[in-house]
Amino acid sequence: MNTALVDVRELTKTYGDFVAVDSISFEVKQGEIIGLLGPNGAGKTSTLECLEGLRRPDRGRLRVAGVDPVGETRKLRNLIGVQLQTSGLPESITPDEAIRLFCAYHNVAPRLDLLDRLGLGERRSAQFYQLSTGQQRRLALALAIAHRPQVLILDEPTAGLDVATRVELHAMMRELQSGGATIIMATHDMAEAEQMSDRVAILLQGKIVHTGTPIEITATGAGLTKISVRTLAGNLALSLGGFPAVSHQVTKGEYSIYYSSDIGVTVPAIITQIAAQGDSLVDLRVERPSLEDRFLEITDPGGER
Repeated sequence: MNTALVDVRELTKTYGDFVAVDSISFEVKQGEIIGLLGPNGAGKTSTLECLEGLRRPDRGRLRVAGVDPVGETRKLRNLIGVQLQTSGLPESITPDEAIRLFCAYHNVAPRLDLLDRLGLGERRSAQFYQLSTGQQRRLALALAIAHRPQVLILDEPTAGLDVATRVELHAMMRELQSGGATIIMATHDMAEAEQMSDRVAILLQGKIVHTGTPIEITATGAGLTKISVRTLAGNLALSLGGFPAVSHQVTKGEYSIYYSSDIGVTVPAIITQIAAQGDSLVDLRVERPSLEDRFLEITDPGGER
């Protein structure tokens, strides 16, 4: 599917003298999941709020499913689903009441099945203030997807969720995607972004500094591969000699860890050294750079790894 469901051109949002979003442009195709990544204050939430029609951009052109979020707010409401970081639901409302209310607003049958899928079936009569933080977020997710929106906007969707609910949410996202839904997800969870996103856009100080598939992002930059080695006698940790293509090494517990630009020469050299020391290999792990590694490299180039 090549149709752009979300089209952002030169979006700028300021608060007084502070430029939260600085002339960014991107598009999201129909059926695509894009992850918006960035440290706090990078402009992720402001971007989402402009797309949701909650904030008016200072400059730029936005289209969500062909609709102008600023001038066509009423049309927008039936086209998008939104899960915010905080909920504005009344404290006394129950999950059963909330799902019926939202479905009636969107003129669809009550999606009570979502309460069961998200582990709220037994709490459907509890008042909102009686729900745990995780349960409140599950309810917000159910309300966001109840009308099967064309565009789903998620702001930290799995924060506060247990592992089982995270898995269920990801399954729902895949179901919506297979039905043609477009999903924009802002998250600090790099593993989630790497697993779920077709593409990611990294924001820094209001600008998009990198965009591409998770594999494309991790393939750029220093690109060092992590090699973790544990031996029976631990002699490798005492070795003073370096290995080819290794930029630096550290010791963590029983493991010697090497960061290599060419594992084809580094790994054989390590194995040869182990044998020369009369030691035995217990564990060897080779890990390509993760999205989190690359994210830290981009956003904190001088920081400790």
